[in-house]
Amino acid sequence: MRVTILTKWVIKLLIKEFCAENFTCVPQAIGLGAKRIELCDNLAVGGTTPSTGVLEETIQYAHEKNVSVMTMIRPRGGDFVYNDNELRIMETDLIEAKKLETDGVVFGCLTVNQKLDKEALTYLIQLSEGLQITFHMAFDQLKENDQLEAIDWLAEQGVSRILTHGGGVDSKIEENYPHLQQLIQYADNRLIILPGAGITFKNATKIATRLSINEVHGTKIIDLSQA
Repeated sequence: MRVTILTKWVIKLLIKEFCAENFTCVPQAIGLGAKRIELCDNLAVGGTTPSTGVLEETIQYAHEKNVSVMTMIRPRGGDFVYNDNELRIMETDLIEAKKLETDGVVFGCLTVNQKLDKEALTYLIQLSEGLQITFHMAFDQLKENDQLEAIDWLAEQGVSRILTHGGGVDSKIEENYPHLQQLIQYADNRLIILPGAGITFKNATKIATRLSINEVHGTKIIDLSQA
């Protein structure tokens, strides 16, 4: 009985963040229960910044449905080590997304030795004042010993959440429960640990119940076949 009640509670409160590649599937995803949209382009390379037109249309539609939009700020695929030119591109894209009234932004910057690029991040965080901020799966490139320190620093800077698979890209998310639980416990509500990659409409409730969380992320978090 207690398990059934808990499961029903999770289903009711669960925030499904749908990772959308352009506007095409956004209306269907929202209609089927997505409560937040992470808007990207080029998901084949892990997501890059969407065009201004896509961003404007998505924000307008989502806000009419009381759904928030998190905009990916990433100038290219590949690693998360950005030079000055790329950071200027990210600055421009972030400012434009803010003008279009995005609810939040998603980014992550690392140094060549796979540490947080605190200088670049501090600048982008300052530009993001008033917005939610998600540090994306660049977090999973950090050594596990550095991840707890990263949580401390990101929480101190006012970052809202960290998107993480909890392990290597080739691992199943169920294999990463222990590490995800460690991260969640360590964060201690200073910011949200948002599990993603490998979470679908089929296993989202089970994973959320197991980890005692109420936010999950994925490109298949909504069953679009119902549309």
